Amino acid sequence: MLKNLGSLEGFSGGEWSSIIDSAQSFRRALHQAPELPWQEVETAKAIRARLDALNIPWKACAGTGTLGFLAQSKPGRRIALRGDIDALPIVEQNDYEWRSQHDGCMHACGHDGHTATLMAAAAWLKSHEDALPGPVTLLFQPAEEGGHGAKQMIEDGALENIDAVFGWHNWPAIPFGKAVCPDGAVMAGNGTFNITIKGKGGHASQPEIVRDPVLAAAAITMALQQIVARRISPQRPLVVSVSSIDAPSYDTIVPETARIGGSIRITHPEDRDFVNGLIEQISSDVARAYGVEARTEIIRRYDATINDASAAGEMRAALQDELGADWLSETTATPIMASEDFSYYLKERPGAFALIGSDDGNNHHEPCHSPRYDFNDRLIPVVTRLYARLAGAPLPNSGADETG
Repeated sequence: MLKNLGSLEGFSGGEWSSIIDSAQSFRRALHQAPELPWQEVETAKAIRARLDALNIPWKACAGTGTLGFLAQSKPGRRIALRGDIDALPIVEQNDYEWRSQHDGCMHACGHDGHTATLMAAAAWLKSHEDALPGPVTLLFQPAEEGGHGAKQMIEDGALENIDAVFGWHNWPAIPFGKAVCPDGAVMAGNGTFNITIKGKGGHASQPEIVRDPVLAAAAITMALQQIVARRISPQRPLVVSVSSIDAPSYDTIVPETARIGGSIRITHPEDRDFVNGLIEQISSDVARAYGVEARTEIIRRYDATINDASAAGEMRAALQDELGADWLSETTATPIMASEDFSYYLKERPGAFALIGSDDGNNHHEPCHSPRYDFNDRLIPVVTRLYARLAGAPLPNSGADETG
């Protein structure tokens, strides 16, 4: 088992303050012991131990994933609530008491908080299981960070008998107390590309003899940046970013090969093939003009996360009930151009995904994937109540729900 996971006390009872305190302790323990995608063995053991303590039936799903089951005999709508569990290969630069104890691995995206919040929701819903109108499935999902964990969960039966699915992500660029949950795309789809440019190396003093792949790489880079500006309607959010050029050599040597790497972000699924085709065509044509060859590899990653309008409306109503009438972050443009594998769930079932603000002015402004990021524990009671609303459970008494 993971060390320093804290007491199971609070997860086996129904008192709100105890549940929230235990969830915060669990979150910080998870932060100390992060595990990379598809390696979340100890994290899964900790989740399952807590479900056992709550007397919630569970089964393994997609290896390190876990499905928890509540009120399965109830006749109402069957919903699923998701929390992702994996970490990132980042060296943490914080000095919190709960900083990562695993060198080179860090919960830099808040999945520790998502997991702890879903566990708090599990505890609260279990204590009010008789009041639930329909079954609830808890999705503790591995490998969101590029590992297509949601896809594997679905293939292993995670959405069987599910009518609607809901999820969320903390977002440091949004103020605490604000959120977004639009109809349609809330986050972009993504892909990556790698272009290998093969030229003819030689002495830098003889440019007429060599066929310079570095010059061609620079020209290809400039041409690729014209895709969005000149080939895509300004009403369609889309990004093509060249993020690396690699052509190892020496001051007086023109190399044989250069490589370009980059990222694609799309919000309309039908744009993917068009943009991919342009990247390949432009790279090939520009390379030919410079007397070199270009070979393009494009890797499809996640599709856009597209909310169902009815489910998004339901989640917006719950957000307004929780955060107040001015809950909407009107300065946050959607879709966010980051990507999420929650998109797999929304391709299979109606559902909604919200981005919920975490920046409360207390050092929770660091962006996700930063080595200085830390999850805002004040979100745990907020989203636990949000999940309770979506599940149709009673809510805790006001004034008894704050945590440190």
